[in-house]
Amino acid sequence: MPLAYSSPPIVCTGGPLSAIDADLLIIPWFEDDGPGAAAGVDGATGGEIARALSAREFQAKTYELFLATVNDSSWRARRVALIGGGSGERGSALIRRLATTAGLAARQRRVGRVAFAVRGAGDPLELAQAAAEGLTLAEFHPGKYKTADPAPAPPPVWTVVMIDAEDRLLSEGCGAVARGRILGECSNMARELANEPGNALTPREFANRTAALASEVGVEVEILDERQIEALGMGLLLGVARGSAEPPRLIVFRYNPPGAPEKPLLGLVGKGITFDTGGISIKPAEKMEQMKDDMAGGAAVACAMRAIALLKAPMRVLGVVPTTENMPGGRAIKPGDVLKSAAGKTVEVINTDAEGRLILGDGLWYARKLGATHLVDVATLTGAVVVALGKITSGLFGAPEAWVDQVRRAADRAGDRAWPMPLFDEYRDQIKSDIADMMNTGGRAAGSITAAMFLKEFADGLPWVHMDIAGTAWADEAKPYLPKGPSGVAVRTLAALAFEKLDVK
Repeated sequence: MPLAYSSPPIVCTGGPLSAIDADLLIIPWFEDDGPGAAAGVDGATGGEIARALSAREFQAKTYELFLATVNDSSWRARRVALIGGGSGERGSALIRRLATTAGLAARQRRVGRVAFAVRGAGDPLELAQAAAEGLTLAEFHPGKYKTADPAPAPPPVWTVVMIDAEDRLLSEGCGAVARGRILGECSNMARELANEPGNALTPREFANRTAALASEVGVEVEILDERQIEALGMGLLLGVARGSAEPPRLIVFRYNPPGAPEKPLLGLVGKGITFDTGGISIKPAEKMEQMKDDMAGGAAVACAMRAIALLKAPMRVLGVVPTTENMPGGRAIKPGDVLKSAAGKTVEVINTDAEGRLILGDGLWYARKLGATHLVDVATLTGAVVVALGKITSGLFGAPEAWVDQVRRAADRAGDRAWPMPLFDEYRDQIKSDIADMMNTGGRAAGSITAAMFLKEFADGLPWVHMDIAGTAWADEAKPYLPKGPSGVAVRTLAALAFEKLDVK
């Protein structure tokens, strides 16, 4: 029986470009490429490539697109499109973005069959996987609730071309393309969840949907209701949930491949605030509607768990997603209230809009309780990280340094730009409380760092990384490779970690 959430596979081939049967053949082209950079293409177009390069009609600037008709009857493709790769790096990160850019352009032109030729620098398997990921990311459509606009064209039939690859490389390349298809698909699932309005994606609905997409690929899923959450003593999660008429949920994912050792157990924890008003410390009205994406970290964990199972990762992985709304109801927590966590630590609530770290505190504790040996939490946590790193790079915080660096390198390979931030012990002073163990905010100065210091208290010395995706989870402006809206950040990074070698004490 086919998977309910599956997409058609991407075709993988290694034939010469002349043999590629497609309505549109897309070829990355770099600024220092001459007309003969890809064998036979200039001749097949009657010299159009040479003419355009000579006239500087096409300069191969990054994401620049040039289309030409194929005149050679021995070629099977009807048209070629050159996608500019610029003059800088030519690795998998660029190829992924070029594939998405070209894929989006092909969809806009309602092209039915599209082939992407892999050209770049580095491991050809990584390039092929990145191309498949990029083409799949081009399938995401954010306007599902539009009724007046024409329906978007269905995704093309995609082909990834490993030009003239020998049989062994082609076989491995086709495996890489299949991996890329899965990772791109799971990233799109996270984008779909983050794009859902808060009235459609309540905590209970979020739990049900993520349980369905994970359980159908063999991941064990448990959904804890408010009574079970209370029995665990999760006062931080329950405190945030108090102001909403919608009850909270705790979603637990378990991936246990046959024969995997007990340790390591990778624990992934995701923030699942399905809508964040700020609570009593209410947010400004401007852009509050975007707070439907405050569960993007939880969506990344859920969709990464699906990818991990489909890719048959060798290690055991645990996912924990606490989910609730943060609303200013009559029972909502107030500034000055003190909450008790499941770990026994007490927290003075200074700002009810610093709610994500509260629910993650209980989530991290539960991941430890279930045996996690390594922790990564993902959250749209602070506006301060956007001030520090903008909308391009996620913030990484954690300890020890070797674990932070391992996560950073995995993020780089996955195309999720991330950068380490400091966690010096002195920052802990900013969250000291006069009446409780700590406060839930340390003020404006170093806001993303003090938020991470709060979470560190619940990691209890385990290797732990916090990934703050507040700036990267949502694109406020469209880019050639990313439409305005949710990005699906962190899914591919988390999935990659399940294939890493983790040190166990």
